[in-house]
Amino acid sequence: MILGICGSPRKKATEHVLREALAMLEKDGIETEFFTVRKKEISFCQHCDYCLKKKECRIRDDMYELYPLMKEAEGYIFATPVYNGGVSAQIKAVMDRTRAIVVENMDVFRHKIGMAIAVGGDRIGGQELAIQQIHTFFILNGIIPVSGGFFGANLGATFWSKDTLDGVMEDEGGFRSLRKTVRRFKEMYFRICRGNQNPK
Repeated sequence: MILGICGSPRKKATEHVLREALAMLEKDGIETEFFTVRKKEISFCQHCDYCLKKKECRIRDDMYELYPLMKEAEGYIFATPVYNGGVSAQIKAVMDRTRAIVVENMDVFRHKIGMAIAVGGDRIGGQELAIQQIHTFFILNGIIPVSGGFFGANLGATFWSKDTLDGVMEDEGGFRSLRKTVRRFKEMYFRICRGNQNPK
């Protein structure tokens, strides 16, 4: 199963793009799950070290809905709007709070795959910087980051929304970067998670 995590507090451009990515995977028979931070209570990590002692997070909130999905998933798609040149506070909180499941099982993320989507209101609004933050999280936790490769999707899928859903819908360059990144992600999924058993 591939888990898509939407880091936007709104149901607009970022969520739309992530759902498009998951739909592309589903066309090839890949099971997906969608999780959004919207209307969820996800507090910031307090680095209190409770998880080091008890192997669980002491903050009982909606991360406990996400933890089992993260454990089960074979790969991840993190989608974030760009805020001040980086990821949203919500997706950063999700990343920080995974410490509780990592101390429970140090291999929980190891050798899984991950891709990133960033949606910015400006054409050059920090999309690649946001993706680098997500890739850093992947690398630190043993997740293999997947990019779309040269010519338009160097680090992953990047969109220029003009701060509207209509703006994203008109961004053919963004959708091209999404298709390229999803294609590579799918190839890695069948190679790593399914032993090259690609149905197509």
